[in-house]
Amino acid sequence: REDTEALARSLLALYASRHETQRPAYATEQSYMEQLRESFGYEETEGQHRAEADVMADLECPRPMDRVLAGDVGFGKTEIAIRAAAAAMFAGKQVALLVPTTVLAVQHERTFRERLVAFPLTMRLLSRLSKPAETQETLRGLADGRTDLVIGTHRLLSSDISFKNLGLVLIDEEQRFGVKQKERFKERWPDADILSLSATPIPRTLSLALASIRDISR
Repeated sequence: REDTEALARSLLALYASRHETQRPAYATEQSYMEQLRESFGYEETEGQHRAEADVMADLECPRPMDRVLAGDVGFGKTEIAIRAAAAAMFAGKQVALLVPTTVLAVQHERTFRERLVAFPLTMRLLSRLSKPAETQETLRGLADGRTDLVIGTHRLLSSDISFKNLGLVLIDEEQRFGVKQKERFKERWPDADILSLSATPIPRTLSLALASIRDISR
């Protein structure tokens, strides 16, 4: 019980601190964003339009984003995540995509690469299947800014990970990560924007959204 109360107090302090944190609004290259939207092979749903508008409004706000994107599998959450990542990278920020499994990391890496192939962006995959030399090159690229986007599993939570200019953290299937794991990015990079994706948000996440501690888009 004492450990639970201590964790709750630390989380409350963390959320309060982030609420008071200020960061520059994103200066995104809009011509690139229009090019990305036009290259989408499907017609966006009304839900996608609303969700993208919510996310872009967050990025233009001086307070760090902490938004949950909730939607069933196949309803287009990934496309919104890609556009959010693109907006951050076009503004000169680095992006990290945290996923629960290696298979999903590989799938996302393929999807993001296909959608962003027309732009001068550098992406890397980081998981337990990455070779030691590849891992070291990825770590160096994140630290010196050469890597714009890293897609990885729990390996991204390791203490040897450092970013030159981290702007946005995407967490896919957020219900599959523990509380401490999900908050680690906020602790190390207090002004980073957080966008969590889930088809089945856990009760704690929904409770925080209903209490307006976190924002939610459906």
